[in-house]
Amino acid sequence: MTDSATQRIATCRCGQFSATCIGEPVRISVCHCLNCQRRSGSSFAAQARWPDAQVVLSGDSRAWTTTLDSGTPATFRFCPECGSTVVYASEGMPGLTAVAIGAFADPDFPAPHYSVYESRRHRWVTIAAEGTEHYD
Repeated sequence: MTDSATQRIATCRCGQFSATCIGEPVRISVCHCLNCQRRSGSSFAAQARWPDAQVVLSGDSRAWTTTLDSGTPATFRFCPECGSTVVYASEGMPGLTAVAIGAFADPDFPAPHYSVYESRRHRWVTIAAEGTEHYD
Protein backbone atom coordinates (compact mmCIF):
# COMPACT_ATOMS: atom_id res chain seq x y z
CA MET A 1 0.00 0.00 0.00
CA THR A 2 1.21 3.48 -0.78
CA ASP A 3 0.36 6.77 0.87
CA SER A 4 -1.57 7.77 -2.25
CA ALA A 5 -3.97 4.80 -2.03
CA THR A 6 -7.65 5.60 -1.68
CA GLN A 7 -8.84 5.46 1.90
CA ARG A 8 -12.48 5.19 2.93
CA ILE A 9 -13.79 5.09 6.49
CA ALA A 10 -17.01 3.33 7.43
CA THR A 11 -18.49 3.96 10.87
CA CYS A 12 -21.36 2.80 12.98
CA ARG A 13 -24.11 5.30 13.66
CA CYS A 14 -22.62 6.55 16.96
CA GLY A 15 -19.10 6.67 15.46
CA GLN A 16 -17.18 4.62 18.03
CA PHE A 17 -16.64 1.53 15.78
CA SER A 18 -15.05 2.01 12.37
CA ALA A 19 -13.42 0.24 9.45
CA THR A 20 -10.72 2.02 7.46
CA CYS A 21 -10.49 0.53 3.96
CA ILE A 22 -7.37 1.09 1.86
CA GLY A 23 -7.48 0.93 -1.93
CA GLU A 24 -10.43 0.10 -4.13
CA PRO A 25 -12.88 -2.67 -3.23
CA VAL A 26 -12.48 -5.95 -5.14
CA ARG A 27 -16.24 -6.60 -5.20
CA ILE A 28 -19.30 -4.40 -4.74
CA SER A 29 -22.63 -6.14 -4.51
CA VAL A 30 -26.27 -5.94 -3.53
CA CYS A 31 -27.88 -8.96 -1.89
CA HIS A 32 -31.61 -9.61 -1.73
CA CYS A 33 -31.45 -12.78 0.41
CA LEU A 34 -33.74 -12.96 3.41
CA ASN A 35 -30.81 -12.92 5.87
CA CYS A 36 -29.50 -9.65 4.39
CA GLN A 37 -32.98 -8.15 4.46
CA ARG A 38 -33.29 -8.96 8.15
CA ARG A 39 -29.74 -7.80 8.96
CA SER A 40 -30.06 -4.50 7.16
CA GLY A 41 -33.68 -3.80 8.09
CA SER A 42 -34.22 -2.95 4.43
CA SER A 43 -35.33 -4.73 1.27
CA PHE A 44 -31.69 -5.55 0.40
CA ALA A 45 -28.15 -5.05 1.67
CA ALA A 46 -25.26 -3.41 -0.19
CA GLN A 47 -21.67 -4.23 0.63
CA ALA A 48 -18.15 -3.78 -0.70
CA ARG A 49 -15.33 -6.23 -0.11
CA TRP A 50 -11.63 -5.66 0.42
CA PRO A 51 -8.78 -8.09 1.13
CA ASP A 52 -8.58 -8.54 4.92
CA ALA A 53 -5.14 -6.87 5.06
CA GLN A 54 -6.64 -3.67 3.60
CA VAL A 55 -9.26 -3.22 6.34
CA VAL A 56 -8.35 -1.86 9.78
CA LEU A 57 -11.01 -2.03 12.50
CA SER A 58 -11.04 0.48 15.37
CA GLY A 59 -13.21 0.75 18.45
CA ASP A 60 -15.28 -1.74 20.37
CA SER A 61 -17.40 -4.32 18.54
CA ARG A 62 -19.28 -7.52 19.18
CA ALA A 63 -19.42 -10.54 16.88
CA TRP A 64 -22.32 -12.78 15.90
CA THR A 65 -22.01 -15.83 13.65
CA THR A 66 -24.84 -17.34 11.63
CA THR A 67 -25.37 -19.46 8.53
CA LEU A 68 -26.16 -17.54 5.34
CA ASP A 69 -28.75 -18.50 2.73
CA SER A 70 -25.82 -19.98 0.75
CA GLY A 71 -25.20 -22.43 3.61
CA THR A 72 -21.86 -20.94 4.64
CA PRO A 73 -21.15 -19.39 8.03
CA ALA A 74 -20.53 -15.66 8.34
CA THR A 75 -19.43 -13.54 11.28
CA PHE A 76 -20.90 -10.06 11.61
CA ARG A 77 -19.25 -7.30 13.67
CA PHE A 78 -21.49 -4.62 15.09
CA CYS A 79 -21.29 -1.73 17.55
CA PRO A 80 -22.38 -2.69 21.09
CA GLU A 81 -23.61 0.88 21.67
CA CYS A 82 -25.79 1.66 18.63
CA GLY A 83 -26.12 -1.83 17.12
CA SER A 84 -24.95 -0.90 13.60
CA THR A 85 -23.36 -3.72 11.59
CA VAL A 86 -20.22 -2.35 9.96
CA VAL A 87 -18.35 -5.41 8.66
CA TYR A 88 -18.68 -9.13 8.17
CA ALA A 89 -16.67 -12.07 6.86
CA SER A 90 -18.11 -15.12 5.12
CA GLU A 91 -16.42 -18.50 4.73
CA GLY A 92 -17.83 -18.41 1.19
CA MET A 93 -15.36 -15.60 0.33
CA PRO A 94 -12.32 -16.31 2.51
CA GLY A 95 -9.72 -13.57 2.88
CA LEU A 96 -12.20 -10.78 2.21
CA THR A 97 -13.89 -8.38 4.60
CA ALA A 98 -17.32 -7.09 3.56
CA VAL A 99 -18.19 -3.56 4.65
CA ALA A 100 -21.74 -2.23 4.67
CA ILE A 101 -21.83 0.50 2.01
CA GLY A 102 -24.27 2.58 4.05
CA ALA A 103 -21.65 2.82 6.81
CA PHE A 104 -19.56 5.03 4.51
CA ALA A 105 -22.41 7.58 4.30
CA ASP A 106 -21.13 8.47 0.81
CA PRO A 107 -23.72 8.97 -1.95
CA ASP A 108 -20.85 8.90 -4.49
CA PHE A 109 -19.73 5.38 -3.53
CA PRO A 110 -19.28 3.27 -6.70
CA ALA A 111 -22.23 1.26 -8.02
CA PRO A 112 -22.56 -2.49 -7.46
CA HIS A 113 -21.11 -4.97 -9.94
CA TYR A 114 -23.41 -7.78 -8.79
CA SER A 115 -27.01 -8.14 -7.62
CA VAL A 116 -27.62 -11.57 -6.09
CA TYR A 117 -30.60 -13.60 -4.81
CA GLU A 118 -32.85 -11.60 -7.11
CA SER A 119 -35.57 -14.26 -6.86
CA ARG A 120 -36.08 -12.89 -3.32
CA ARG A 121 -36.02 -9.27 -4.46
CA HIS A 122 -38.95 -7.07 -3.49
CA ARG A 123 -40.83 -6.59 -6.77
CA TRP A 124 -40.66 -2.79 -6.49
CA VAL A 125 -36.83 -2.81 -6.25
CA THR A 126 -34.73 -2.43 -9.39
CA ILE A 127 -30.93 -2.35 -9.34
CA ALA A 128 -30.29 -0.38 -12.50
CA ALA A 129 -26.60 0.58 -12.30
CA GLU A 130 -24.97 0.17 -15.70
CA GLY A 131 -22.87 -2.99 -15.94
CA THR A 132 -24.40 -4.71 -12.89
CA GLU A 133 -24.68 -8.49 -13.30
CA HIS A 134 -27.94 -10.04 -12.02
CA TYR A 135 -28.21 -13.50 -10.42
CA ASP A 136 -31.03 -15.51 -8.86
